[in-house]
Amino acid sequence: MGGGDINYEDSMGDTPLGWAAGNGHEAVVKLLLGRADINPDKPGEDGWTPLMLAACYGHEGVVKMLLGREDVNPDKSDEDGQTPLLLATHKGRERVVEMLLGRDGVNPDKSDNEGETPLGCAARLGHAGVVETLLRRDEVNPDKPDNDGTTPLCWAAYNGNEAVVKILLGRDDVNSNKPDHGGKTPLGAAAFRGHKGVAKILLGRGDVDPNEPGAGGQTPLFWAAFRGYEGVVKILLGRGDVNPNKPDNTGQTPLSCAAQKGRAGVVEILLGRDDVNPNYSNEDGQTPLYCAAENGHAGVVEILLGRNDVNPNYPDQDGKTPLFRAAYRGYEGIVKILLGRDDIDPHKPDNWGQTPLSCAAEYEHAGVVEILYSAGAMSTPASQMMAECHPRGLLQVGTATRES
Repeated sequence: MGGGDINYEDSMGDTPLGWAAGNGHEAVVKLLLGRADINPDKPGEDGWTPLMLAACYGHEGVVKMLLGREDVNPDKSDEDGQTPLLLATHKGRERVVEMLLGRDGVNPDKSDNEGETPLGCAARLGHAGVVETLLRRDEVNPDKPDNDGTTPLCWAAYNGNEAVVKILLGRDDVNSNKPDHGGKTPLGAAAFRGHKGVAKILLGRGDVDPNEPGAGGQTPLFWAAFRGYEGVVKILLGRGDVNPNKPDNTGQTPLSCAAQKGRAGVVEILLGRDDVNPNYSNEDGQTPLYCAAENGHAGVVEILLGRNDVNPNYPDQDGKTPLFRAAYRGYEGIVKILLGRDDIDPHKPDNWGQTPLSCAAEYEHAGVVEILYSAGAMSTPASQMMAECHPRGLLQVGTATRES
């Protein structure tokens, strides 16, 4: 039943030569290749040929034997578009890469189905030696993006591969500001992932724009602040041309997004700049203080209120103040902190006339109600407060009054 067939495929589609090549059994490979009826390029079910297996697993002796055959296609792709060169690159097999590049018919810039080239793969995974080997070939485009628009430099920056970043930046034909389809530049990618070393290398280049926004308007500083990477924030602010107030497409600034996420260290760093506006509001009218109070970040609220130029009563587009939102959420500690400011207005209503006290009462935040009441926030009759909380309450109270 096929036992004498040298090209017989098992249940997984692998041939005897494929098994021998994948395991680096040079003597067996040599023996099988000596058969006149051998198919040295027969792929398995996944499309992997004996050469692909040997290249992937770094079996240099087997690779050499297979490359010596004219009936072996050294540039054949599997079902994912991966060639022997790409597979060797993925594993960082420098010597195998050199052997493959020495064979005619190998395209060193061939992309797989996702648009990734051998150089892009090596840059993404930090295989600096392979990167240098590939860049010695004139056919290799060092700035070629994959299907997501990510260049080798952007991948290296995203994964913090400093050595690769330096190698690529040494090329005159690499665009250090080229963004991916999401708008992230190499610097934006490094900031997003918190790679201080890469950020420092890129900012050392005069042609790198530190304010280049992504598709959503987020700058590298915005991403570093959003993710809480204090070291990257400091490095970025070290560039004199960085705009610390540049908002994204929704009006969020680095300070407001840091406040929203509770990044106290970043908030302190940003407030150390004289040119940072602590009251800048987003498209919904929400200030950094509002964002911090709304999300329960008491430490950030205290930091912001330490600035005399922070307006604690600045309302959003619905007229709700930071105190109102803290009362709505039931954040007793933040309510106490806000009431510690002499210029706080605990009675300020929203656009519908509801006050922080009535809001807290509506949502049954007894602790907040007690704090506000003790602070003198009870400036309206109980009947009015009930009307603000429950419109039917006023009718009931009024009816009771008329009947009495």
